[in-house]
Amino acid sequence: MRKLSFLLSGAMVLLLTSCSETPTVAKKEPEKPPEPVTGQSALYKMFQVARSWGSDAQVLKMNSIELSDVPNVPRGKAAAWEATFTSASRSQARSYTYSIIEAQGNLHKGVFAGLEEGWTGPRGINTSFLMAAVKVDTDAAYQTALAQAGDYDKKNPGKPVTFLLERINRFPNPVWRVVWGESVGTSNFSVYVDASTGEYKEKLH
Repeated sequence: MRKLSFLLSGAMVLLLTSCSETPTVAKKEPEKPPEPVTGQSALYKMFQVARSWGSDAQVLKMNSIELSDVPNVPRGKAAAWEATFTSASRSQARSYTYSIIEAQGNLHKGVFAGLEEGWTGPRGINTSFLMAAVKVDTDAAYQTALAQAGDYDKKNPGKPVTFLLERINRFPNPVWRVVWGESVGTSNFSVYVDASTGEYKEKLH
């Protein structure tokens, strides 16, 4: 009986000890802030959605969007992008945005489709082109443009750099226009880089 009583007492001690131990709770790591993306990456995300709208969707143009809520964006990337796609079978064009956050100006996180509008062919100097023609990303295009920027970039430190993707008559392939400034209208320096080959094409100033 003594032996049985001793064993029961020992079992109770072990049970009480295990119950009193504080369970280990795994600490959650803080979520990393969303990171800006390159133009090719954003364009592909929008293109995937645009294809559900028009299976023959082609790119007409794209531009980067600077967001004050996302500071210190590496050059060659952006927090938001806007692209316009065309569909010959639908005779329509449609704009899409891609943003890493919810922001003013009707920007929503992820891909968001805009309104449809009529489209019957090339607009002015711009013509649509296949997504497959965009083989060079904006980070690489920026480095090519920077090699041509020379003293201008040094004399204008911290100036924002924006990107336009388009196909214009004087170039056979679509081009990235790397713009030193918030827009083409307010800039006095930009560089064209071939979006298919990565070659420097032209400097405007």
